[in-house]
Parts: sequence; C-alpha cells; structure tokens
Amino acid sequence: MSKPKLSRLELKVMDVLWTRGASSIREVHEALPKRGRPAYTTVQTIVNRLEAKEAVRRTKKIGNAHIFEATITRDSAERRLIDDLLAIFGGSSQPLMARLIEAGKLTLDDIKQAEATLQDLADKEKQS
Repeated sequence: MSKPKLSRLELKVMDVLWTRGASSIREVHEALPKRGRPAYTTVQTIVNRLEAKEAVRRTKKIGNAHIFEATITRDSAERRLIDDLLAIFGGSSQPLMARLIEAGKLTLDDIKQAEATLQDLADKEKQS
C-alpha cells in the first residue's frame, strides 16, 4: 500500500487513533487537546479525508456513531514525512543534519545514538 501524504491536523487525528485504538469521531475530538481543538465538524471532515486516503477505515457502527481505526502504522507515516523532508534537501541527509545541529535540535548524545544504530545495522548486514 502506498503511504498517503498527511497534513498536520490529519497527523493529530491519526495520533489519537494510534494511541487509543479504534474510536468514534466524538472520541477522537475529545482526545485532542482542548487548547486549539478544532470543531467537531472539522474533525469529522478530517476523518472522512483520511478514509478517502485509505489511512483509516470504518470498523463498525454503534448507534449512529461509526468507529474508525488506523490502517497505516505510525512508522509508515513517519517514514513518509522523513522521505518528504529529505526530498527538500535533495535527498541528502547531511544538510538536514547540519540544520538540526545549528538549531540545537541534534545533540552529541543523539549523534552517538545514531552511530550505535548505524553500527548495529552494519553488523546485521555482515551476518546476512
């Protein structure tokens, strides 16, 4: 399945579904932070768009409420976002890493952890 491109608000709705599991639109709406919470009808529109993108699906109906669940994983959505971000930098991670360092968003500990992850991947490739 191709990974749909999701807006910020769509990602917020997806986060609720990933965290809480299958939920009604009302439950999704109420799970969003009160501060800056979109209107119920906006959440309803977003869920309908997510359904059209095949990112969520209706699983059942309880009374008048449809219950929706995520059909894509958080990991899949994150990969899409990272791929899109890297595309802005011409596909190279080095300019992105430099920007993160300059902005103070990437620490020496982050780099050490990334090195360890790269080493683990290299070790796994050697074993294959």
